[in-house]
Amino acid sequence: MTNFFEPRLNTWLEARGEESDVVLSSRVRIARNLPNKVFPVYLQKEQTIDSVFGSLDESFQLLKMNDMQMLEKALLVEKHFISPYLMSKSEHGAVAINEKQNLSIMINEEDHIRIQSMVSGLNLEEALEKALQIENEMEAKLGFAYDEQFGYLTSCVTNVGTGLRASAMVHLPGLVTTKQIKKMIEAIRHLGFVVRGMYGEGSLPSSNIFQISNQVTLGKTELEIIEDLTEIVMQVIMQERVARTMLKQKYHIALEDRIFRAYGLLENCRMITEAESSDAISDLRLGVELGYLEHITREKVNELVIFSQPAFLRQAAGHDLNDFEEKVIRARVIRDLLEKNES
Repeated sequence: MTNFFEPRLNTWLEARGEESDVVLSSRVRIARNLPNKVFPVYLQKEQTIDSVFGSLDESFQLLKMNDMQMLEKALLVEKHFISPYLMSKSEHGAVAINEKQNLSIMINEEDHIRIQSMVSGLNLEEALEKALQIENEMEAKLGFAYDEQFGYLTSCVTNVGTGLRASAMVHLPGLVTTKQIKKMIEAIRHLGFVVRGMYGEGSLPSSNIFQISNQVTLGKTELEIIEDLTEIVMQVIMQERVARTMLKQKYHIALEDRIFRAYGLLENCRMITEAESSDAISDLRLGVELGYLEHITREKVNELVIFSQPAFLRQAAGHDLNDFEEKVIRARVIRDLLEKNES
């Protein structure tokens, strides 16, 4: 049995993909519903879990929300296996995760089935290919709610059509520092795409990490959506690289000072808030990408981002934490991770 709760990075966060100096990961999510059944936003049934899981191969492991502690569910959110909605609002929810931990199928979220495929760096086509392979296998066994005019039917009208949401998780400290981020976000929205925080809808940016995703699912094929989003993300990547280069050329000493102050804080702090660590980790990542900190890897920075989140801190402590304890444990976890990098 795979332990999905251990503090270990998923393969799609190992920072080995294309354009990974800016793009942490690419994700594709496909929403589907079973035919002739009430959608789960109105009525959830335990039998749906058995039907959906029975259509998957043996590489998947099933985790039911009702069988888990709240901490375990929060850990799955922080590792991007499930949504906050499935964690807190699903009466008979579950998730099936494969052994490689790059595919997860949420059951009884807003829709009966939400297939998630995640890869490192910018490679939305690969993520789509993997998701569609699973989707095709499931459709052959289950069938899906489909309309000749509107396409695949979903609980939310914004997902009707392909049911596809694609996103790229990007680190944009250059655009944030040069105050170009708001202009960029508005331009993306005018083109029919949306920018959210690291954990998707309703979340705020953390460590200057954003998610760029499509809004339109009707009237385009899956591949057209992927191609359009990839083009948008490539433009953002180019703008971010220009901003980073400008900062290094024009404010070299100030930027170097900022990066090494962040490194010093993370390496030596004994108490640190989530906001403080978020800013410092973003600066640390920028320092790694600009060559100021050559002994630290992108993968190590991703560990700092994920494992300094509240649920992982509670797991490290072995109990619930008050505000003071959380600051202390976060500082200890960060120091330990950086010390392992030195050894």
